[in-house]
Amino acid sequence: MWNNHAIDEDDKLKKGETSHLMRRALRMLRPYRRDVVICAFVLVAWTAATVSGPAAIRYGVDHGLAKDNPDVVNQAALLFALSALSVWVLSRTQILLVNRIGERFLRDMRERVFDHLMKMSLGFYDQQQTGKLVARMTSDIDSLQELVQMGLIAFVTSGLLLIVTIVVLLAISPLLALLCLASLPIVVIASVQFQRLSNKAYLVVRDRIGQTLSTFQEGISGVRVIQAFGREAANEKRFARHNQEQLDAYAYAVKLSAIYFPVVELAGNIGLAIVVGIGGTFVLDGTIPVGTIAAFVLLLQNLFEPVQQLSQLFNMLQSAGAALNKLFGLLDTPSPVQERQASVDLPSHGALEAVDLTFGYSADGPKVLNTVNITIAPGERLALVGPTGAGKSTLAKLLSRMYDPTDGCVRYAGVDLRDASFRSMRERFTVVPQEGYLFQGTILDNVRLARPDATDAEVAAAMDRIGVLDHFAGLSDGLHTEVRERGSRFSAGERQLVSLARAALADAEVLVLDEATSSLDPGTEAEVEQALTKLMEDKTVIVIAHRLSTSERADRVAVVAEGGIIEMGTHDELVRLGGHYAALFDSWTGQGHAAAS
Repeated sequence: MWNNHAIDEDDKLKKGETSHLMRRALRMLRPYRRDVVICAFVLVAWTAATVSGPAAIRYGVDHGLAKDNPDVVNQAALLFALSALSVWVLSRTQILLVNRIGERFLRDMRERVFDHLMKMSLGFYDQQQTGKLVARMTSDIDSLQELVQMGLIAFVTSGLLLIVTIVVLLAISPLLALLCLASLPIVVIASVQFQRLSNKAYLVVRDRIGQTLSTFQEGISGVRVIQAFGREAANEKRFARHNQEQLDAYAYAVKLSAIYFPVVELAGNIGLAIVVGIGGTFVLDGTIPVGTIAAFVLLLQNLFEPVQQLSQLFNMLQSAGAALNKLFGLLDTPSPVQERQASVDLPSHGALEAVDLTFGYSADGPKVLNTVNITIAPGERLALVGPTGAGKSTLAKLLSRMYDPTDGCVRYAGVDLRDASFRSMRERFTVVPQEGYLFQGTILDNVRLARPDATDAEVAAAMDRIGVLDHFAGLSDGLHTEVRERGSRFSAGERQLVSLARAALADAEVLVLDEATSSLDPGTEAEVEQALTKLMEDKTVIVIAHRLSTSERADRVAVVAEGGIIEMGTHDELVRLGGHYAALFDSWTGQGHAAAS
């Protein structure tokens, strides 16, 4: 029906990983050890209350009904009622305690993962798929939550109840207990086989669900292309095939359950038959009292049901363990850019230097930049130009320590950026991306991201300084206008204006700009250009020039190609040189100011 290699091997824990995960999880539970101890006590008390009910029935039958003693019968009934009430109270208590502990654990885990991701540098995100990172916080946390809400209590109580029930049965009547337990190995063997097969089956089910959802998402996202080329029927057929494969996977998993659960039920019925048949013979010949038979009938329910539950819960435990392993693996991943313990604050002003700068995205991969040397004076505007993939953005990110170089160094005012504190780095450097990204909240909230302690007046002053205050103050809610998710309420140009206002509020000494006007319409571009001009006043500016009109206004131009800077000079000097930049400029002007890269 399917190939076994379709199973996600990441969902299988290796030897030794389980105990390591348990130790780490227990360390995270230390703040809640008081609740854990109370919960353990409640679980033990619940188990004792559960087995005490059959004991009360045994006592009532043997010492009350058999001896025609109504007082004992009433006492036994009262004891049984108290046992049932205790089971109800303790069940409710253990559910509340386990879920409280578990949900706090998950809250701590979510916060740890999110905090860790926020501290990771761009190099980490270059090597990771966003979907997998999102899966850590969604499907993996969901697997743990499923265990916390349903599986953990059932697993612990089933295991504890199974052990205690066997002990009680042996204590009441060893011979009858051994006869009843004769069918237990059949259930255990069936459970082990069911666990092995169902584990594979449900892993395939998960794989098929992911495949179906991926096909669905791809179809919805690309519906315009699909309709433009008339591929509706082909995509419907593809979705139907994946949907059928998901159904087949589910059908096989259900088939396994249909085989296994009747086996457990049959074994339980065989046990009851042994109790009634052979146990009845023992009663008639006076070997055991009739109350023992009644207790055995009730206790046998606590014998086979836990085995069945444990086999069902194993897949949940396996999935949760794999999820926990992935989350801990993510937390153990170090950021490619680290802050040194003895870090220093950068000076307020100074030259920015790249000294023998070499960089590759992987240790064994090709070098994007080789032995780059450049000095940018305070207040200078440098434009980086060159073909796509030449390393312009990489060089800009190295100069602002979004990455660390493979060899060489970047210095600001003579201080190696690797020795600088992150706080002072972010105070001295501001990066404005090509597309302004806005978060849910108001305009004030988004601008204040650059300096959370800034007052409304300071935010307004920063926006006024670059000439964008009137544009947003004229809205119905002014600066309190909600931008909505990803700034969907605003145009691309307005989002960029908010992004520039954010940079103005930061007021950093060095600005790194990824051509903030390259994707804007001409009307908005003029407004953004005006804001950029004011923003760049008295700043050291590094701009990745997608349009060579930007490089015309720069103090110097660096042509990045062939793994380094192949030309450097003013716009006029490089045009007169007749080299690579002149060819780029001629091509750009000849195409009606098309983008250079």
